[in-house]
Amino acid sequence: MTSRFGALLRQRRQRAGWSQDDLAERAGLGVRTVRDLEAGKRGNPQVRTVRLLADTLPLSEVERAELFAAAGHTEPSATGPTGTGSTGTRPFDTGPTDTPPGHAQPFTVLPPDARPTSEDVTGPATRPPGADPLAEAADALAHAVHARWLREEEHQQVHDPVPLPVRWRPAPASLRDSWANVRVAKPGETARPLDLGGRLDRIVEVYRRVPSRRLVVLGRAGAGKTILTTRFVLDLLGARAPADPVPVIFGLGSWNPVRTELRDWLAEQLVRDHPGLAAPGPGGSSLAAALVDAHRVLPVLDGFDEVAGGLHRAALAALNATTLPLLVTSRVAEYRAAVEATGVLRAAGAVELVDLTGADLADYLPRTTGTTGRSGNPWQPVLDQVLAHPDGVLAAVLTTPLMVALARRIYSDAPGHDPAELLDAARFDAVEAVEQHLLAGFVPAVYQERRGAGGYDVEHVRRWLGHLADHLTRLGTHNLAWWQLGTSLPRRARALVVALAISACLTVADVVVEGVLIQAVTVELVALGVVIGLLAGVSFGLAHWHLARVQPLQPVRFRLRLGFGGGPGSRWPRVRSRARMGLLFGVLVGCAYGLVVQLAALVITGVGKPPLMVLIDLGVFTAVFGSGAMLAFGLIAAVESPLDLRSAASPAGLLRANRRTVLVQMALFMPMFAAFVAATTWLIVLAWTSLPLEAWSGITMVWSGLSGFVLGLVGALGGTIGYVLGMTAWGQWVVFARFWLPLTGRLPWVVEGFLDDAYRRGVLRRVGAVYQFRHARLQDHLTESYRTGR
Repeated sequence: MTSRFGALLRQRRQRAGWSQDDLAERAGLGVRTVRDLEAGKRGNPQVRTVRLLADTLPLSEVERAELFAAAGHTEPSATGPTGTGSTGTRPFDTGPTDTPPGHAQPFTVLPPDARPTSEDVTGPATRPPGADPLAEAADALAHAVHARWLREEEHQQVHDPVPLPVRWRPAPASLRDSWANVRVAKPGETARPLDLGGRLDRIVEVYRRVPSRRLVVLGRAGAGKTILTTRFVLDLLGARAPADPVPVIFGLGSWNPVRTELRDWLAEQLVRDHPGLAAPGPGGSSLAAALVDAHRVLPVLDGFDEVAGGLHRAALAALNATTLPLLVTSRVAEYRAAVEATGVLRAAGAVELVDLTGADLADYLPRTTGTTGRSGNPWQPVLDQVLAHPDGVLAAVLTTPLMVALARRIYSDAPGHDPAELLDAARFDAVEAVEQHLLAGFVPAVYQERRGAGGYDVEHVRRWLGHLADHLTRLGTHNLAWWQLGTSLPRRARALVVALAISACLTVADVVVEGVLIQAVTVELVALGVVIGLLAGVSFGLAHWHLARVQPLQPVRFRLRLGFGGGPGSRWPRVRSRARMGLLFGVLVGCAYGLVVQLAALVITGVGKPPLMVLIDLGVFTAVFGSGAMLAFGLIAAVESPLDLRSAASPAGLLRANRRTVLVQMALFMPMFAAFVAATTWLIVLAWTSLPLEAWSGITMVWSGLSGFVLGLVGALGGTIGYVLGMTAWGQWVVFARFWLPLTGRLPWVVEGFLDDAYRRGVLRRVGAVYQFRHARLQDHLTESYRTGR
């Protein structure tokens, strides 16, 4: 029966044209789950898993019933309870906590043996039509967050073969608030200390012991803070009830508390990773802002220490200005410095991660090799050394999950490497020497296997990853965003590269269009095209330089569709704003185009037009281009619609959406603008000849339909090429990631494929719409190596 289910699943997936990764991402399941189901390795798939697959695949009613039957199930009624019993009570309730009377208890916890696996993905609760839009948005967000972090945890091999034992103890009293504030005690009420010690599978239970719902998790680099936050989110979502807030991980490294308030920044990050939340919400704000304001989101703020230097004090003060429940992680030194300068995080308890022990290593490392028995265990000499010398160099290094994971990847997962080399006391005489060896050996071990037809050369990979790490370090962030590639170059250099790219594209476009439609390609035409291209490139290059100084380019968060997106209240302000932008853009392009044409004709022929004719040409170009761009921009804005509410952006998905949107904009804008210019110039010539202007000025206007259309088409091409390459995030990606950086050897030619491959090998991880290096220390090591090599 299971083999039939796997065969059906594979058949339906292939018919849809999806890979296993595509199906897993769309359904919110782990890739390994889909792979095992199709291979028949998972017997009796759960009803929830089958329903997720059936909801995702394009199936008829008969095919849907067939899929459930092949799994040995009958599809339950869609109106049945979701996640609750018939009485409406929550499952796995752990009973009373230390929460004072009258204080809300928004979370429930699954027992350790009932924690969800990759098959138990929490989907949005079933709600009747017309339900609260915020509740629907929260359910969709919970589904997307759960699916994302479940895949990441599986991809990073956190549970392969077993998770490392991450444990913690209460932090020093100087790093937490008083027990009275932590316990939200009433005036005069005695506040007893809380027992906040625990281990990874009890993180939600420990968090729920804190009545204020504010907890700080401290630990040194590589101590397991990221593992803890991921498990915290998954365990909370595994038992989430419809009214519970959705825990969402936010990397604090991109927050500037001086420029942006916390709630506004949280909303911006939600829109970045979940574009559907940009849709209008109650009260006119976005759904993301409404969710934050309504406390429907529980912020899990990862990396307080990664806030830009000098801003830790301001960040802590900003956190104290809110009453949001939250969980914050940080390295100890940075948090202690901020506390000494500002005071503790109000009402927050604090815990500190502890080191791994020799017994932890002995229980973990041998299980990663695939061998059994003491004689077949290559880690035994290392374990003997660690146990015999607990204060030695090797024991000190292997106390953090990061270093243990690196050692496992180099010696257990890559063939031909013997961990006994770590016992060389002459070579590894200090902690730093061992750590640098493990960091340096990670990339070669990962890329030892050449995947795909071409594979990657390790030296090339080191240079490319080194450039990416150096790029992030220069920007002062850990978020590798495709729309920011190239932005670490000096602004003048970027403007020059953009100007050259626009000049080349516009020269070719002008020569081809005019040469094909009006006249043969001649030397004069090519020279005219070169001059027009250079002047236009310089103009748009300067515009890009100005935009880069004012505000970084951001990817679009909408799609284009037939019909009108949103109601009048949300549509017309956008149309008016975009039409005004189009008018300004068209006036500038028209005026510049008129000047460029006159200057180019003067340079090529040596003969200029009379001043009155030049002024008339400038006026016509400015009026026609301005009104045409205003109309085109307004109509395009009218058919814009926010991305699907349930779309959780991945880097590649957001890139594809932006490419598609920009290309559709171009396809709509160019013919619309060309036709408008042809029609408008005909009306102008008709008015000129009908009125006594010709006799007054002595200037005769002759109109040609083809010439008018070519004028509009060339103007549309020039404006579109300049706008796309110089003023959009996707255009910036094309210029730098697809052209300049590969041409100069800093990145491969297929950047998107390289980043995805690095993610699959475990060098990068996905955090919403951006990538990050597996750990900040790996990024720092690659940066240092890259700069030293240069």
